Amino acid sequence: MAATLLVSPPILLKFVIIILYIFLISTPSSSSDLFLNFYQTSCPGAEFMIKNTVRSASNNDPTIPGKLLRLLFHDCIVEGCDGSVLLDGNQTEKSDPANTSLGGFSVVEAAKELLEFFCPSTVSCADIITLAARDAVEISGGPSVAVPTGRRDGKVSLASNVRPNMVDTSFTMDQMTQLFTSKGLSLDDLVVLSGAHTIGAAHCNAFSDRFQENAKGKLTLADKSLDKVFASELMKQCPASASSSITVNNDPGTSFVFDNQYYKNLIAHKGLFQSDSVLFSDARTKKLVEELSDNQDTFFQKWGDSFVRLSNVGVKTGDEGEIRRSCNVINQ
Repeated sequence: MAATLLVSPPILLKFVIIILYIFLISTPSSSSDLFLNFYQTSCPGAEFMIKNTVRSASNNDPTIPGKLLRLLFHDCIVEGCDGSVLLDGNQTEKSDPANTSLGGFSVVEAAKELLEFFCPSTVSCADIITLAARDAVEISGGPSVAVPTGRRDGKVSLASNVRPNMVDTSFTMDQMTQLFTSKGLSLDDLVVLSGAHTIGAAHCNAFSDRFQENAKGKLTLADKSLDKVFASELMKQCPASASSSITVNNDPGTSFVFDNQYYKNLIAHKGLFQSDSVLFSDARTKKLVEELSDNQDTFFQKWGDSFVRLSNVGVKTGDEGEIRRSCNVINQ
């Protein structure tokens, strides 16, 4: 007679619970959530193609990484990370004066064209911006960050939404804190994400509030907290008669390297913007500035965490938004 295997109800129940637990932790909680390797099945080479596009563009133009990083921030801080800053039009986000100096659009579009050829209507422009900015940091010497994907592209892009949501370079600490808090970002995130200024450039009018023009048409230092030698150099690069197209590097020491030099500059009173300098002068953030200045590994670790939080702001997933076929126009 064949033996009969008996399993008691409590043991069977425990077995079922274990199986369910394994299933739940190995499966995204919802099809609308962001998760790592979102395109693993639908477009396996997506992240590789985006990184190669960014690398190629950066090899030809070393200013590209800074532009891509700025592009992501300007996208996420307004409508959320949904690619709305890419849309063309007279009254779109892109048309607002705060965004007219943005760059990197051609890199995003080049990646999109490549992805549309291999994986039509699959990879969102919002994910392309996010991954391109992530890759720009790594290509510039910064950390490699695992970023969840699955964002969808927004259909709303209004210039009127830009100014109420954008950080101005003359902002006080309280103003910046209030804005970041409204986006679900912390005071530490503010300090860490400001480290993006370790690469990139700024137009002269972005820090003109730190100087004043005298009767002879010459600039003089208005903000006495700024290092005098550094200020003198800035006034040479950006005289009162300077063209609006002139730019200076955010970090003159290691302009194209993503490192912690930005925080060393703050301690030396060489922050380019007032919104930079206040991070060291304010007691709430001074200690973290010193910590990040002392240890680049700490900065890189914190950067990864804060970058992911930034890239999750106001995302559209699941049935929200769309997957644009071209990044500069909504689908028709």
